[in-house]
Amino acid sequence: MKILHLLDSLNRGGTETLVLDICRNSSADFFDLTFAATGGGNLEEDFRASGVDFVRLQRRLPIDLVLAKRLRDVIKKRQIEIVHTHQPVEGIHAYIAALGLKTKVILSYHGGSVDAKNRRTLQFLLPRTAKNVFCSEALRVWYKAERNLNTDQNFTILHNGVDRKRLNGDGARFKQSAKIPADAFLIGMIGNFYAAPRKDQLTLCRALPDVFTKIKNAHCIFVGRIEEGAENKFAECVKFCNEKGFLERSHFLGVRSDVPDILDALDIFVLSTLHEGLPISVLEAMLAGVPCVLSDISPNLEVSNNGEFAENFPTQNADVLSEKLLQLTKNTELRENLSKKTLDFANRNYSIKAHLEKLKMLYNSI
Repeated sequence: MKILHLLDSLNRGGTETLVLDICRNSSADFFDLTFAATGGGNLEEDFRASGVDFVRLQRRLPIDLVLAKRLRDVIKKRQIEIVHTHQPVEGIHAYIAALGLKTKVILSYHGGSVDAKNRRTLQFLLPRTAKNVFCSEALRVWYKAERNLNTDQNFTILHNGVDRKRLNGDGARFKQSAKIPADAFLIGMIGNFYAAPRKDQLTLCRALPDVFTKIKNAHCIFVGRIEEGAENKFAECVKFCNEKGFLERSHFLGVRSDVPDILDALDIFVLSTLHEGLPISVLEAMLAGVPCVLSDISPNLEVSNNGEFAENFPTQNADVLSEKLLQLTKNTELRENLSKKTLDFANRNYSIKAHLEKLKMLYNSI
């Protein structure tokens, strides 16, 4: 079966990481995979080295008919049976490119903000794709309730997967490079600063004063890029930490390429967030055996089996988050037990092998 995965951007993010893991781990046992990109980014070389056929295109207009023609040529030359897209802009170009062909188009929904233009695109595509793939049931319900899209038909739920092999890291090396004491008890959140109400780093900042007062060797890291328009959110976090007098123990590290080393260094992973699909950062932490503390939005409850495999706190409630962090920090046995059972659960449900097997079943059904 000949499959084409299409991405518009190759910048580091959850969707890009998932597709890169698919490229690196797909084989003839699953399907014959080609990957195409219509824009570049800091993961381009990783995709080129992933082992699959790589095609580089370029989108120059919101709806680029020249791009659609070139994509159609790729589909016909490689006899592509299914084009798997991951954003509305990719979906609409794949739909145009495949008109009149037997090639089917799939659109995956990973979360993120959806403006009016993309909502109209999704309304057009929903009944015209071979399948709409939601990475969580919670996200499907959100699109229906919050974006007024008919997601009750022509859909499937396919949880994300992560390649555990790439998570082997060196925590000591990370601490040294980030100038964090070797004996620091390390709390961390991996997530970009977005302009839209998605990630919520400020609640984690507000939870830290009590933790830092009671745990003298505690440090906290924030990893992720600052999206255009999110500069004030980032500045507010830095200002809060500075005013409380613990900026030297709060590390804002920006984009990092050494996530395996970071996960190996972490004692607790936090995802304070307002909106998700099925967060890759949480799956990576779970598969690295790092105890997780997650805000209680529906996707986070879904990924942790309703809180069985992670500690949860009410969204934007810094006081409860602080209590959860202190509880785990002070109780080594509790932390280790959570780590072990979480790792076993994640291996069974969120490995890249499990994801690829379900993808193969999906493609066969189409």
